[in-house]
Amino acid sequence: MTRELYITGIESADALLKRDGTALMIGMLLDQQVPMEWAFTGPYTIRKRLGHLNAKRIAAMNVDDFVAICSEKPAIHRFPKSMATRVHQLCAALTQDHGGKADNVWKDVTDAEQLMERLRKLPGFGEEKAQIFIALLGKRFNVRPRGWQKFAGVFSDKQPRSVADIYSAATLLKVRGFKQMQRALDHDKQDRPLARSKSRVKK
Repeated sequence: MTRELYITGIESADALLKRDGTALMIGMLLDQQVPMEWAFTGPYTIRKRLGHLNAKRIAAMNVDDFVAICSEKPAIHRFPKSMATRVHQLCAALTQDHGGKADNVWKDVTDAEQLMERLRKLPGFGEEKAQIFIALLGKRFNVRPRGWQKFAGVFSDKQPRSVADIYSAATLLKVRGFKQMQRALDHDKQDRPLARSKSRVKK
């Protein structure tokens, strides 16, 4: 059973994410260094421009042609060339190893360790991104292979901290607020050594 997604603010874009695993995975791939809404609208934008979101057909395209399409304004990402290239690489990996469909990455998987291994082999899916994606599948799509909470790490808890926790306008604001708080804490940690250094100089 699929629970509600409320990520992009565009009903048709969110609907695409709910019904198309490849769209969901591309959105997760793009979710770095840009707002979540921008990242997860990317698959919808690509589909509108190409007329499809078929991983096999994207992989068969000339990568420069694909990058050009993704770089048209509004671009799919703050860094359209590098991220479009990575999307192209992802589609190639899905074509080679999963029949061209992202859904096959988690279809019939009974153990979350296997799911983690499959995700980590995909271009752009480091450990944290793979953890978030496992949490997204578990919380929003009821895809819960054995041990999914362990392999999702902190993203499996009840704290609204990632895209896996967004199903309404209110939860979107909660996740955004959590991310802002984390960034502020990180900046504070970075500033403290400098402050201590200055205090020692004054003495």
